[in-house]
Amino acid sequence: MILPDDKSSLQELIKRTRHLWKFLECEDKKNKIANLELEMSAPAFWDDQANARKVGSESNRLKQTVSRIEDFKSEVDDLEALCELCEEDEDDQEMAQEFVSTLNHLISRIDDLEVASFLNEPFDVRPALLSIHAGAGGTESCDWADMLMRMYVRWAERRGFEVEMQDLQPGEEAGISRCSIRIDGLNAYGYAKAERGVHRLVRISPFDSNKRRHTSFCSVDVIAEIEDGDIEMDIPDDDLRIDTYRSSGKGGQHVNKTDSAVRLTHLPTNIVVQCQNQRSQLKNKQTAMKVLKSRLYEKQQDEKRAEMEKFYGEKGEMGWGNQIRSYVFQPYQMVKDLRTGVETSGVQAVMDGELDPFVNGWLRAGCPRQRNKEIQVDD
Repeated sequence: MILPDDKSSLQELIKRTRHLWKFLECEDKKNKIANLELEMSAPAFWDDQANARKVGSESNRLKQTVSRIEDFKSEVDDLEALCELCEEDEDDQEMAQEFVSTLNHLISRIDDLEVASFLNEPFDVRPALLSIHAGAGGTESCDWADMLMRMYVRWAERRGFEVEMQDLQPGEEAGISRCSIRIDGLNAYGYAKAERGVHRLVRISPFDSNKRRHTSFCSVDVIAEIEDGDIEMDIPDDDLRIDTYRSSGKGGQHVNKTDSAVRLTHLPTNIVVQCQNQRSQLKNKQTAMKVLKSRLYEKQQDEKRAEMEKFYGEKGEMGWGNQIRSYVFQPYQMVKDLRTGVETSGVQAVMDGELDPFVNGWLRAGCPRQRNKEIQVDD
């Protein structure tokens, strides 16, 4: 037998699903997909390779967005049919349990779909370029940077994103001093931008023979990868210093014996980008140039919006009072986002990539009606 509260929850779920379908303009997107496919079927479509890639990417992005909502809508329709069957046979407890279980699962999923609908800024759909820099503290901070890198790689893989390491500098004794990761997938930048800021770790140091508590800081920066056709940006050759060097770490005989790694320095702003993940120096230079343009664009946007609260907590300096999130391993276990109030005692799950409660909390906090609402994560 289905309880009245469960029936009410089903009606609310149906209402939210219909609203989401209209809010995301799925019918218009389906029409746009049909037009793009018609354009892609033209005989001369592939004559312009750059435009062909852009149109193909846009078509795939729209298909991913619409298919997610369509599939979910279909599951809600199936659940509504199951509810009718349960009402016809009130003695079938197994069917009623299946209905309740499916209902709860779909309610949790529509929360994620609604959060995804907040990602409507121009470059939210782009791949994310995430970089981690160890703060002051030597080996402790380098080890913390390594832990954060592992956490973000696992988070991206959980979401089905593709992860590519573009640059990695090992620490002197342990961990890493910095790294740059490219994360590609639907709305990769839209989700990853929530992680921009200073991350603070409190734990008993494994490198301290006296077993004292240490506090370490790392800075995480996230920018959207910009394609050449997205913005008009001409960087004069005189503004660049190009250095080449041998790649570090694992890479095979060829990689470590040639100067394939590339470092670009933009002299007017002193922005430095590096890439060493490809065997070809030319490919590394092209990748580094794309990252440099993305960083310059982000810098321009930050300057334009200097008076506005763009990130609901700026990155700031790597030190006390500027962190966006605290990770406490000892004397108790807690991870707390200081911008939104989202917290959990499941430290190990967070370090294994369970970041969605924090990312979703930050995205929801960006809405006026949610900004002052503190969110508690159940363990």
